[in-house]
Amino acid sequence: MTEALLGFAAIFALALIRVPLAFAMGLVGFAGIGLTRGWTPALASTSQAVYETGFAYTLSVVPLFILMGNFVARAGLAHELFQAAYSFVGHVRGGLAHATVAACAGFGAICGSSIATAATMSKVAYPSMRKLGYSEALSTGVMAAGGTLGIMIPPSTILVIYGIITQTNIGKLFAAGVIPGALTALALMAAISYLTARDPEHAPPGERASWPERWQAVRGIWGVAVLVVVVLGGIYGGFFTATEGAGFGAFGAFLFALGRRRLTWAILYQVLVESARTTAMLFTLLIAATIFANFVNFTTMPGDLRDWITHLGLSPTMVVVAMMAIYVVLGTVMEELTMVLLTIPLFFPIVTSMGFDPIWFGVLIVMVVQIGLISPPVGMNLFVLNSLLPGVGLPTIFRGCWPFVAVMVLMLGLLVAFPQLSLWLPSLMG
Repeated sequence: MTEALLGFAAIFALALIRVPLAFAMGLVGFAGIGLTRGWTPALASTSQAVYETGFAYTLSVVPLFILMGNFVARAGLAHELFQAAYSFVGHVRGGLAHATVAACAGFGAICGSSIATAATMSKVAYPSMRKLGYSEALSTGVMAAGGTLGIMIPPSTILVIYGIITQTNIGKLFAAGVIPGALTALALMAAISYLTARDPEHAPPGERASWPERWQAVRGIWGVAVLVVVVLGGIYGGFFTATEGAGFGAFGAFLFALGRRRLTWAILYQVLVESARTTAMLFTLLIAATIFANFVNFTTMPGDLRDWITHLGLSPTMVVVAMMAIYVVLGTVMEELTMVLLTIPLFFPIVTSMGFDPIWFGVLIVMVVQIGLISPPVGMNLFVLNSLLPGVGLPTIFRGCWPFVAVMVLMLGLLVAFPQLSLWLPSLMG
């Protein structure tokens, strides 16, 4: 137990002196194994982590989904999603905000990244909101919160990483995120309705579209529908694996971008480089987290924590509630992927030993990551919007996000109380 606690302390100390977290976790994990087990086992464990991560077939799904999202963004499908949603709800109070959430949900179904979804919507939705006179706090809050749907609605990069670390079926994890993702989108829209009813002048209605205009807008999103049906329908129907689905999705997104004449050699180069950089960052973090997790598993910390929690006499559900509270607090001061990679080696064995379904716990993990992405002061979506909208200050963005943080905390409680919301669809897959 002491060795593991010293390891965590060393990681935080290195982070404070601005050592990149991947290097901090890798160094501490390697040194920890070397000091407790010997340097030969440390070298063997580290080389095995690097080799197995780099050559893992299941991990190839990560760069493919990233590539698909980048091609989709270049093809302009996000703009068409927004226009289709706006044509139906733009005439109501807060219609632009509702359309933004709906477009985020649709874009999340073909992207898998929260940051990419929020960044894309800042270019697509914010100009229209500003033109119509929406308050900056509401506009940025909606875009930041809606962007988080990109990691709950499948395909989800976080669910892929969780599935790989915990050896949980990725296809079932994707299915588990569908209902929570849809409910979260509806909850965000309910919050928008409440906020705009209180301050109508902050979200004036737009013009009502005619039915021919609506059908024209719907016809414009056929590309999104095809990608979703091919990728998710193929995975859920058992026609191909998640990795093969990602490959079909990436190729389909490439064809759409090419067919719309949105790809030049320069843009293709940018897409490939951006995808490679994102993939390299994620793989480096995964390798480092695996090395550190191996060190933690060598110590007695997981067993000691499990015994301590058992002796507290708390019910299993209350243990999970306590874990979620810890995650929500950590999410306000720690980068979300880092938080997940550091804590899963500790919490996952406890959760499974109490008999809980790892698929359900994975959905809870994604929800706390969503909360962390929009929780001041270090929510990544907030800084993405701040960098892309230089005229909007961070205090304004913080103020706009708090109502949606509260909504997501309520959604987290709902998912804890009713596990079947996450487990019903996976149970149909056999």
